[in-house]
Parts: sequence; C-alpha cells; structure tokens
Amino acid sequence: MFETFAFYALPFTFTLLVACLLTCVVCGVFLFLFRIRVTNQALRHPYLDKQSWERYPLSIRAAILLDYFLRISFPKSNFWIVGQANRLLSHVQPDELSTRLKWPLIGFWGGCLVGLIALLVLWALILLTMV
Repeated sequence: MFETFAFYALPFTFTLLVACLLTCVVCGVFLFLFRIRVTNQALRHPYLDKQSWERYPLSIRAAILLDYFLRISFPKSNFWIVGQANRLLSHVQPDELSTRLKWPLIGFWGGCLVGLIALLVLWALILLTMV
C-alpha cells in the first residue's frame, strides 16, 4: 500500500519542488531587476525611512520583502511574524494594490515557502522508502 503511494508521491513532490524553485527564481529576478523601486515606493516600509534600500544587506532586504508578502497575503492576522508585518505596514491596503505589484512578491515568497514544505515531504518520503 505505501509503495503504491510513494510511487506516485515521490515524482509529484519532486516536480512540485522544481516548479517552486523556478517560480521563486523567475519572480525574484523580475522583482529585483525591474520592480523593486516601484514596490518600495508603493508599500513604503518603515525601515526605508531610516536608510535607502541599497544600504541594507541582503538579509534585511529579504525581510522587508517578506513583510510585504505577509501583509498582502494575511492582512487581518495579528499572530507572530505576520502580526508584526501587519503592524509595520498598517498604512498599506492590500485590496488597493495592483496585481502588477503583488505577483512578483507572492511568487517569490510563495515559491520559497511551498518549496520548503515540498522539500520536507520529499525528504520524509525518501527516508520512509529507504526503511
């Protein structure tokens, strides 16, 4: 029974992982090369009032983009990291943002998060089939 499940689940999970990787790379490259200035001007993160985007290291830039993603995806949550992003970006109304600004952010971070889950499932399936 499990062999049949693993026979179908392993290739599907690997395909999902590769699709998430490609989505993350394409959306990330597009975001960083073409849309980052427009996105920062539209969403106005409070950290950018202190320093310019270029002066922050890559980890802080990724955290700013993660805050944008969390505000767009979960606008009413007050829990943990999502709540902090919603408090920092309370001036942003996700319904009023154009899809042109949303899709690179959602593709970038959505691909990362779904890809992490797919990677964990893939590892679990590989370990279970080895036993």
